[in-house]
Amino acid sequence: MFIPLHDSNDLKHIKLQWVTWSLIAINVLVYVVTGLAGDDSEFTNAAYLGLGFIPSVVNDIVELPDYLILVPEDATYITYSFLHGNLLHLGSNMIFLWVFGDNVEDAMGHIKFLIFYFLCAAAGAFVHGLLLPESEGPLIGASGAVAGVIAAYLMLHPRVRVWVLVLGRVPLPLPAFIPLLFWVGFQFVMVVTDVDGEISWGAHIGGIIAGAILVLFLRRSGVPLFDRTIQTPKAVIHDQPQPEPAKTPTRTTTTKWGR
Repeated sequence: MFIPLHDSNDLKHIKLQWVTWSLIAINVLVYVVTGLAGDDSEFTNAAYLGLGFIPSVVNDIVELPDYLILVPEDATYITYSFLHGNLLHLGSNMIFLWVFGDNVEDAMGHIKFLIFYFLCAAAGAFVHGLLLPESEGPLIGASGAVAGVIAAYLMLHPRVRVWVLVLGRVPLPLPAFIPLLFWVGFQFVMVVTDVDGEISWGAHIGGIIAGAILVLFLRRSGVPLFDRTIQTPKAVIHDQPQPEPAKTPTRTTTTKWGR
């Protein structure tokens, strides 16, 4: 596959992508707290079972012991997205969020982007549960939410140049639609061919569909899709010096410049 490194896409409406940074910080902090306890510790397992999304629990097929009920069942549609199984799992999700999240946040605004992120996470959990309704294993990871961010970025900026590391070795600048469309297509192939794998391709699909739909309604007024002409924000227009109006000569009894 590929690893995104950087995109040449400046922010146009916000000064700082503080929601994106905050989400990354929270994910890292949760991983540090659970990781320090060890993957096989009772604390980490309790976090996975109590905060992860378990379809059989949400569908009332099985019940968790009382000591593992940390949040209401419906809350796990969101809480699962802050848990990660290992450093590679965390790192891969966070680098995609780092590269693509800022411009989606810029297109929507801080609050709408946070709502968008959570809705994509919930959609990922929903599709995962739809495909595996009796699963007793907890779904964890930000992949569903990040898949929504990727889909939104693809809808907004398909022609922006993105530096990617292809096959983990070759850095290339490519239009965003090339690696991102390939990534999206790969998810749909794998959800059919890798039914029994450890990766929840269904969660990715749910996030992709939600992201592609939600960006249509949550983006700012005037923000175009597919890199069409971008309107300059009013705040930027007001800050720019305005040119003096052109003066034309007028003729009276003597020649003067019009006032």
